[in-house]
Amino acid sequence: MLSIPIVPRNSPANTRKANSRRRCNTPAGTAGNTALAFGVIPRGIATAPAASQAWRDQGAAQWEHQSSAHPPALICGFLVLDKPAGLSSHGCVSRVRRAYGLKRVGHGGTLDPAVTGVLPIALGPATRLLPYLSGDKTYRGVVQLGLRTDSDDLEGQVLEQQAIPPLSTAELEAALAPFRGAIEQRPPAVSAVHVNGERAYKLARAGQAVELQPRPVSIHRLELLSWNQELGQVELEVSCSAGTYIRSLARDLGETLGCGGSLARLRRTEALGFQLEQSVALDQLDSDPPPALVDPLLALSHLLQHRLEADQLPGWRCGRLQSCDPAWPIDAPVVVVGPDGNLAGMARVQAGGQLQPRLVLDAAG
Repeated sequence: MLSIPIVPRNSPANTRKANSRRRCNTPAGTAGNTALAFGVIPRGIATAPAASQAWRDQGAAQWEHQSSAHPPALICGFLVLDKPAGLSSHGCVSRVRRAYGLKRVGHGGTLDPAVTGVLPIALGPATRLLPYLSGDKTYRGVVQLGLRTDSDDLEGQVLEQQAIPPLSTAELEAALAPFRGAIEQRPPAVSAVHVNGERAYKLARAGQAVELQPRPVSIHRLELLSWNQELGQVELEVSCSAGTYIRSLARDLGETLGCGGSLARLRRTEALGFQLEQSVALDQLDSDPPPALVDPLLALSHLLQHRLEADQLPGWRCGRLQSCDPAWPIDAPVVVVGPDGNLAGMARVQAGGQLQPRLVLDAAG
């Protein structure tokens, strides 16, 4: 005999099914109240139609009043932190979490502990917007010639020291030329690159030989700012794509000059579209209130933008296609703004002048 299990009416499985069926049909003002949203009547309430409807109306009115009187505080935006030396990027995120009382915090573009400068940090729903920000970065750094280390900077163990040959500015410029544009670059052995499921720096610190394969990167701008022959130090400004290692650039420049080189100092002045001038110092996180955040719409201003009409908002929240300018390039990312001017999410352009929702943001993030 076939045995058919009986699932209780109020079981978690049935609750999930009911939630799925009603997600796009929940009346406004009841989304935060499970009993109101699903028409559940507590024990002790009369089940006559008039009584049950009166209870629903009263509860909905009370919920709407409470929601308007005490709207939930939603933190969503970007903080541009001027990271100090000696603190990891993860350590900075922990400080931001404490300052804003928020768990949902992430950073864009890891900085080594010794590196200072721009560290973009996303708070709340803005963490889901990091992939849509521009990936290019700008650095100012100092290369120490005549020195090779196992980490390609002054934090590592010294492998070799050599005499620095007399060099003119013209000779340095000639040595820098091959590093401009699209190049193949080998990451440092002490780096976060994965090797057979392990971070390269963990293998290197365990005494294992690590030889990483070159990877394609782009150096858009490479300027010689100064040259100190006495100290053997070259100051550079570099604008590059994500994934470029300035430590590798210092190492390779030293090899080109025949004397070895390591990165002595590095400061990031731009990342993901944020400038050093926008940054706040770490100690400013102790202020009350903490520093104001950069509006996500400002951070995404380099992308196409589409504004929804009021009658399109329910469909957008349910993931339905939206009409857009047919001239927009297919697969282009688009910022979607609600009728109130606030960020509603992100979409991609499809053929035929359609927008496919990719990220839908609501009051709950």
